[in-house]
Amino acid sequence: MKEINPKETSRASAFEMWMSSPMPMVTITKTFDISHLCKISKKKKLKLNMLLCWCIGKSASQIKEFSMLPVDGKMFEYDKLAINVIVNNIKGGINSCDIPFTNDFKQFAENYDSLTKQVAESCESVFIEDAMIVGTSAVVTTELDCIVNQYTDKFLNPMVMWGKYRKSWFKTTLPISFQFHHVQMDGGHAAKFLDLLQKEICKLEI
Repeated sequence: MKEINPKETSRASAFEMWMSSPMPMVTITKTFDISHLCKISKKKKLKLNMLLCWCIGKSASQIKEFSMLPVDGKMFEYDKLAINVIVNNIKGGINSCDIPFTNDFKQFAENYDSLTKQVAESCESVFIEDAMIVGTSAVVTTELDCIVNQYTDKFLNPMVMWGKYRKSWFKTTLPISFQFHHVQMDGGHAAKFLDLLQKEICKLEI
């Protein structure tokens, strides 16, 4: 993690235009076919949420805009990526858990299982301070068309959110909301990320 001069990046004009905006966050939604992930989850006995988080990390790692983030009027660049998940703890509350992303699926799965278990049992959140965090939030108790997160300067990181998946005769679908800071990326970058996410979901092999 290092501070960089926004004028020397591809986000120079966006930084000048949107950094002072009181509501710079943008949310877009796309419905995904997750039939392939559901089959893998059932066959391999792997958590669907973990599979989806790995696909999110895999897609984000392919877009350079995910490595930059505006914070407190400055621009920072990260060389590491992590996926944040919300964990239900043993006391009935929730905690936050940052999971380091790696292209090694087996390692990511092991990190996911061990860290979420640790957080659930200790009731203490785990944070990675020097990584670019992609937040996630899964509200799987009901079907949702869209989720819009709070707009706050306390958390400007990109956020991927979803509800309960929808099962039909031929496929399983899931609407996913993606929220991002307009200084970090434009709508075109966000659309590319969502397209990559669908491709990673469909081609995942374990």
